[in-house]
Amino acid sequence: MGIGGCIGLIVVGAILTFASDWEMESVNLDLVGLIMMAVGGIGLAVYTSIYKRRRATGAIPVVEEHRRDVI
Repeated sequence: MGIGGCIGLIVVGAILTFASDWEMESVNLDLVGLIMMAVGGIGLAVYTSIYKRRRATGAIPVVEEHRRDVI
């Protein structure tokens, strides 16, 4: 799941929790929305930590060259 999926989960969860007034007999949509927002937040945190780790190890190595001029 990428950044778009995580943000999508957060948005859909917020809509279910705060903007909907649907009633279902066996499902509490407020709780489902809160769970979706929590999963989206955790996924976003994990994705950014993995992205930082990949970026830190993907640095270009420094190569030193010694030039010897021959006359």
